[in-house]
Amino acid sequence: MSLVTTIASAFRHSGRDALKRNEIVYFLTFDRKWMSVEQANILLKLAADRGLISQNEGMIKPAFDIQEVAIPLGFKPDSGIFDIDDPFERLVDRIASATGRSPSEIVSSANSTIHDAFDGNLLPSAALVIIATEEGVSCEDLLPDLRASVTRKT
Repeated sequence: MSLVTTIASAFRHSGRDALKRNEIVYFLTFDRKWMSVEQANILLKLAADRGLISQNEGMIKPAFDIQEVAIPLGFKPDSGIFDIDDPFERLVDRIASATGRSPSEIVSSANSTIHDAFDGNLLPSAALVIIATEEGVSCEDLLPDLRASVTRKT
C-alpha cells in the first residue's frame, strides 16, 4: 500500500495533527510491528523528501488532509513503500487520495483522455496532469520529475 496511507494511519491512530518523530517510529515499529526502527526512519525520510510531511520545532505534521485518505480495514504496508517509485505513480496516488477513486480508475481516466480527447497523441503523464488540474489536485511539485521521466524514456 502507499506511503500516504502509512503516514496517515499514524496520525489517525493518535488522533492528533502533529507527532514527535519517536511517536511515529513507535507506532510503526512497536505498536503495529510493521517494520524495524531503521525502516521507520527511512520511511519518514521518504515522506519528507516527497513533501508528505513537514517538521517544525521537533513536531511532524502531514502535508495533506489525513481524513481524505482511505485506510482499509486490516491495513498493513508492504515493502513496496520503500521502493523509489516514479512520479507517474505518485501522481496517480495523489489524485486517487484526493478524489476517493481507485488508482485503476485514475489510470483508466488517463487512458480515456489520451484516446478520446487526443486521438492517442498524448503522453500518459500529460493526461494525468490534465486530470489533476480538472480535479483541483496540486501537481506542480511533480512536474520536473514527470518531465525528467519522459525524457529518460525517449
